[in-house]
Amino acid sequence: MTQIHCKYTSRNGVSCSRLADGHSGFCFWHDAQAPKNTPDIKNRLEKLLDDGESLEGFALHRAQLRDANLAHANLMNARLFQADLAGASLFKANLDGANLNLANLEDVNLLGTRLDNARLEHTKWGKILFQQRLAAEAENEGDKEKAIQLYGEAEEVARYLTNESEKRHQYDIGGKFFRLERVMHRMQMRRFSAEWCWSKLLDVMCGYGESAARVIGFSLAETVLSAIVYFLLGVKGPEGVIMFNANNGLETNVLGFLECLYFSIITFTTTGYGDVLPIGITRVFAAAEAFIGAFAISLFVVVFVRKMTQ
Repeated sequence: MTQIHCKYTSRNGVSCSRLADGHSGFCFWHDAQAPKNTPDIKNRLEKLLDDGESLEGFALHRAQLRDANLAHANLMNARLFQADLAGASLFKANLDGANLNLANLEDVNLLGTRLDNARLEHTKWGKILFQQRLAAEAENEGDKEKAIQLYGEAEEVARYLTNESEKRHQYDIGGKFFRLERVMHRMQMRRFSAEWCWSKLLDVMCGYGESAARVIGFSLAETVLSAIVYFLLGVKGPEGVIMFNANNGLETNVLGFLECLYFSIITFTTTGYGDVLPIGITRVFAAAEAFIGAFAISLFVVVFVRKMTQ
């Protein structure tokens, strides 16, 4: 009987030496019609890797590969559409040209993974990186040195994913990983140092330039907190000093707080109508709020325009 070998040929012109499966002309692993969502697929792939086999061009669509050890695997041009790789290790794996559309990559070890020319539309990345989770666990156990090393690895992975996302014009995903990269960098700093505090402030205010919503949230919080300070310390209105007084009724205090909130808003936006004025120590807080407001408004414009032009 004539043996027909798999029709798959690698980028380098090397043909697959496996026998073709049925009448498809491809072996089981390169046949897109052969089901790959069976429970034994993970063990079979790991066995091939242990034997030194290449997984190049494998059709692994919808494959159940949770917690699979695919470190150093050659998965060039592999079809991993909707594959479930959650918790797997792709340490230094080569996925150049692979199709990872809609694949689940939550908690996957991506350190040293190559994703050049890979398709990454709607890929599920999860909320945190694999090394980030391990670093947090090490920190909770008191192993600061190990935690810093893992945060550094997480920063490297986030930087790589930022660059790869921006190459594909996936700016929302790239922005997410850029912010994560900066957070991982901050986690390696000495807590409450000047550098750490500045980095934390940028994160809170604008997500390192990636979140206009954070600028709005920060601005609202600043105006409300400042209004509380003005209400407690007092400002001067058209009818005298406005401040909290326990002897006044609820309605009077509520109206007084609304006056302070109004003053806080016009101070934050540097409008300054002059009908309500700061007195005493509130002048310091008003000056600080005006400075923060001018900075926050400029920051919002920059972040908003940047996100809209991407």
